[in-house]
Amino acid sequence: MPEPRLIEIAPVTRVEGHGRVTIHLDANNQVDEARLHIVEFRGFERFIRGRLLWEVPVIVQRLCGICPVSHHLAAAKAMDQIVGVDTLPPTAEKMRRLMHYGQVMQSHVLHFFHLSAPDLLFGFGSDPTKRNIFEVIRQNPELGLRAVLMRKFGQEIIEATAGKKIHGTGAIPGGINRNLDIATRDRLLGQVDQMLDWSQAALGIARTYVETHAEMVAGFGTFPSNHMALVRGDGALDLYHGGMRALDATGAPIFDHLDYNDYHKVLVEDVRSWSYMKFPFIKSLGPDAGWYRVGPLARMNVASHIDTPLANAAHTALRDFSGGLNHSTLANHWARMIEVVHCVEKIRDLLHDPDLQGTDLVAKGERRDEGIGVIEAPRGNLIHHYKVDENDQVTYCNLIVSTTHNNEGMNRAVKDVAITHLSGQSKITEGMLNHVEVAIRAYDPCLSCATHALGQMPLQVEIYDAANQLVDKAGQCL
Repeated sequence: MPEPRLIEIAPVTRVEGHGRVTIHLDANNQVDEARLHIVEFRGFERFIRGRLLWEVPVIVQRLCGICPVSHHLAAAKAMDQIVGVDTLPPTAEKMRRLMHYGQVMQSHVLHFFHLSAPDLLFGFGSDPTKRNIFEVIRQNPELGLRAVLMRKFGQEIIEATAGKKIHGTGAIPGGINRNLDIATRDRLLGQVDQMLDWSQAALGIARTYVETHAEMVAGFGTFPSNHMALVRGDGALDLYHGGMRALDATGAPIFDHLDYNDYHKVLVEDVRSWSYMKFPFIKSLGPDAGWYRVGPLARMNVASHIDTPLANAAHTALRDFSGGLNHSTLANHWARMIEVVHCVEKIRDLLHDPDLQGTDLVAKGERRDEGIGVIEAPRGNLIHHYKVDENDQVTYCNLIVSTTHNNEGMNRAVKDVAITHLSGQSKITEGMLNHVEVAIRAYDPCLSCATHALGQMPLQVEIYDAANQLVDKAGQCL
């Protein structure tokens, strides 16, 4: 009788950070279990303690080189509260928003064209030597050039607002340390119409893929779930600020317009022995029913509308196609490109706003000892929570990043796709395994951002001999 098998995908490719997948096949070649393991540990929640509050927005963005602006702004929003500022000067608010839209745009473009497009254009099971951005550029030079220039534009927006394209210093507690000069504004305005055209074309690629492959998409890592995101007071999509809204799989509200300072009243972070990444869930529903998804598709599901016309029309088209909430993992690509169009529309509008040349950059208030900043990062909801002492030193830090919110969803997608494409197969090919990776990539995970531990994080060490037999194991808490 055949023996059970363990298949490992290590590392997961074309994602940020280090992870692996283990797939357990029983004696009948049926998938028994499949898991995404996060195998790196960063520990920012620990070593940020003792640092001065003014340093925090600069330090925490070192979590990532792909989405540093998201951590920079979430931390700055938390520090705003600590320095007693509830309302920023208009110039500071709009400069931060401009920075954030540039960040979301460049991150989405990087993911769609550089990481996911090779699968979408050439096929999940195509020759692995073709599944890369270089082959995309070789076969479609114009599309490749657009991908590079669109990301470059987003990074230039970040540079203009944060001082540097990566790990800038623009946002400070209570405001911003620069405004936008006229020459830079005009240079960026000279590119924005082209960026909007290209963004709409990219949206067309993503939409056409989902519509053309509707049957496959509907059965690929698709399962009902709760969804959570920030929304504006009128229910519109707001990537920078808003109240927390969570809907169940039918679209019914779980909580709505929740002040994000109360996030800890509705969310619980669970841990499991086989991953350094936590598993959040909605407290009222419990761990089995309370897990949820965040990110572009969740935002499209949660938001009632979008306040820019082209993106709003695209949002309506997605909702019409879905006939309600969309639970398909691969539909994230369509949603992601809707947000690119939205970001470029917002960038264009902000560049025409004279407040960006204002000189009132920083507000002051009455000092507090705790602050919470929440933002919609490219990959989804991002929470930064800090406490400081009388010496302005951090005494507590809790980070719930987008990829952590999506941990359960990614694991379920991995198992769903593994069962569909690997169960019953005596010979496992690289193309079959890439289907599993495609499901993970659709979430655009940032594994480095997500690997933090607060309190007791279980770690289990297993030792195997040369015959792959378990020799010993031990568990401990860090």
